[in-house]
Amino acid sequence: MEKKAKIIATIGPAISSSSKIKKLITLGVDAFRINFSHETKELRKIVNIIRKLEKKTNKKISLIADLQGIKLRIGKIKNNLAFVKKNQKFIFDLSKKEGNSLRVNLPYPIIIKKIKKNNIVLLDDGKFAFKVIKKSINSITTKCLSQNCKLKSNKSFHVSKLSLPFNNLTAKDKKDIKIAKTIGCNWIALSYLQNSKLIHQTRKLITKDIGIISKIENRVALNNIDEIIKATDAVMIARGDLALDVGHSEVPKIQLSLIKKCNRFSKSVIVATQMLESMIENFTPTRAEINDIATAIFQGADTVMLSAETAVGKYPIQSVKTMFKTIISTEKYKRDHIEDFKNSIETKTDPIKSIVLSVKDLAYNPSVKAIIAFSNSGKTAKLVSAVRPSVKIITISPNINISRQMSLLWGVQSIKSKDARGWKDMMNISKQIIKKDKSIKKNDYVVITAGLPFGNAAMTNMIRLYKVGT
Repeated sequence: MEKKAKIIATIGPAISSSSKIKKLITLGVDAFRINFSHETKELRKIVNIIRKLEKKTNKKISLIADLQGIKLRIGKIKNNLAFVKKNQKFIFDLSKKEGNSLRVNLPYPIIIKKIKKNNIVLLDDGKFAFKVIKKSINSITTKCLSQNCKLKSNKSFHVSKLSLPFNNLTAKDKKDIKIAKTIGCNWIALSYLQNSKLIHQTRKLITKDIGIISKIENRVALNNIDEIIKATDAVMIARGDLALDVGHSEVPKIQLSLIKKCNRFSKSVIVATQMLESMIENFTPTRAEINDIATAIFQGADTVMLSAETAVGKYPIQSVKTMFKTIISTEKYKRDHIEDFKNSIETKTDPIKSIVLSVKDLAYNPSVKAIIAFSNSGKTAKLVSAVRPSVKIITISPNINISRQMSLLWGVQSIKSKDARGWKDMMNISKQIIKKDKSIKKNDYVVITAGLPFGNAAMTNMIRLYKVGT
């Protein structure tokens, strides 16, 4: 059975071999995330493997370049491990020497300047807590509040209620965008943005066939969410850092609110962080994790993402299997109870969306088996995906990068094909696709939609209902 929601797997040592990547693709992975916060030495090799497997599996795969942004990190620790006891003093300082069980480098003078006594410092995505008891010009002295604190190199550093202005791409981000373009990434994910400024800066550095994902990770971004959604192509709800900034108990309602808002404005939304966290070490998930994935699908997320589960986890294959089975089970329930899960699309200010809603209405006829959307830029594909039609969506683009980008959209099966130059071309291409699809029979109907004029359309403005075999 085909799923509608998409799966992102994060690249890492656990899935670096061709055999494992192939297995993940066949199990339902639609996109791979490259975390530019970590070493990317083997990156080109892995990308080449993915692109070769893309041809073998005949499935378009998206590549996502996840930029580091201004995420605060501690420096290196000797032998990559240090144990800190509860109530022990621990120092964060500007020294570049390797850290140990007594101290570690914190390469941010501005943090040392702004931090205050009694502030709580959270390390490694909130796993370990320290309380500030003293500060000087070059260091912060803290008391460890956690049991069994195991510190590793380059782990995240977060101070509650301490926000820094981040309105410009870092030098590293600019460098990584160049690398992402060179290796053929289809999406750029922006970390720790607070408004739309980073989005507009990134647009100037990329081509039109690369999409932008805005990661929502802090309170400031939530305050500016409307301008962010308007400027971006997709939104990622990065719940780990978001929880540290707004509080864990606030995240569920924020997740639901963001999914609804993105759906309303036809923007793809990804739910990420700790979806199957226990499977980093364990073969089976917790019931709460299964429920978490199902909740994201029920709420209307386009995509769910695996991070450490596939990058460094012990059971990356099983993690993807678990996510796939949960999506299939949840989507079946949604289909059987369609009235409970109707998508609300904002059409008042955009008549083009009304046209796409007509496509959706046609698709609810049981004789209609598919929607074929011609989409040079990807805009038609995004609109059709956003209205959540009941049948399969086949999107066609002459641009391989757009085709790959569209494979991350809900319900979309993306195909690269020559551009339709007129009605005859459009019908010939559609008939070739229908002929290869065994689920579409003679006398079935297919909805075909596109923008006119062909090859230079500014909007989705054409619908055709085609009876197969006529």
